[in-house]
Amino acid sequence: MPRRYQSSSSNKAATFFSATLLLWLVSVLFEIVFNKRRELLFIVAGVCFYQIANWVIRLCVSRDPLFVNTSVSLLHSAITSASVVSILVNQWFRTGFNRMFEHTQLVEGTWPWAYQAMCFSCGYFAYDQWDMLHYRLYTGSIPSILMHHLILLICFTRALYRHITINYLILTLICELHSIFLHVRKVRRLAGVRDAKSRVVKIEWILNWIMFVFARLVSHILITIKLIKDASKFEKGVEWPLALFGMAGMNLLNAFLGINLFNAFKKEKKPQQNNQKSRE
Repeated sequence: MPRRYQSSSSNKAATFFSATLLLWLVSVLFEIVFNKRRELLFIVAGVCFYQIANWVIRLCVSRDPLFVNTSVSLLHSAITSASVVSILVNQWFRTGFNRMFEHTQLVEGTWPWAYQAMCFSCGYFAYDQWDMLHYRLYTGSIPSILMHHLILLICFTRALYRHITINYLILTLICELHSIFLHVRKVRRLAGVRDAKSRVVKIEWILNWIMFVFARLVSHILITIKLIKDASKFEKGVEWPLALFGMAGMNLLNAFLGINLFNAFKKEKKPQQNNQKSRE
């Protein structure tokens, strides 16, 4: 949507989320420069990496802001999924399946490369927030996608600052396996490939649903159950209420996503059914 048609409420939203993003950036830079938190440089590396990917796609493939943004999101989902799976498999071989999901491991421990993966992914969310604000890739007076990114940035950076619940957050990122197919579908449609009868499209939908159920729906429900079961093991503070509130929000978003995905599936199948009726 061209910027001149943006409503005043949308402009207010842009101002608010731009200000919060700036405050977040100042906070991260303060930690790196003044508190000597060099490990947080991986956040900066993530921002730079995905912004460079944006420029490369814009230069070599397409200048459409939505296509570029979705392509970079697909890249992030692929990198994050590979990172999370490798981290989990490595820890499985190191400590065994049961021990890696102990409360102390999930809350106080940090699996090898989990901290760096969290930082890098945090850098993506900051980049993506800026890109959507810059090109107005959102709708509504309170854009859900911008609010989603803001909440993630707050939760992720708080955990990174305090070195706590890193492994829990890594587990939540397993949903990026499903995000791969969400972004593939969007890129495919933006590229004009919309034939529901295509074998590639059919396989894509099958994998989309499988990953939605196992990598997003089931995994987040299991994490929520684990949080409730281990409630008494958390120390007094905001960690447990914040984690439970965050997972409740994720499960609610997953329910809405499932409904939207089902509607999109029906809509994409409808033209095919209409074509078959017209032939009859």
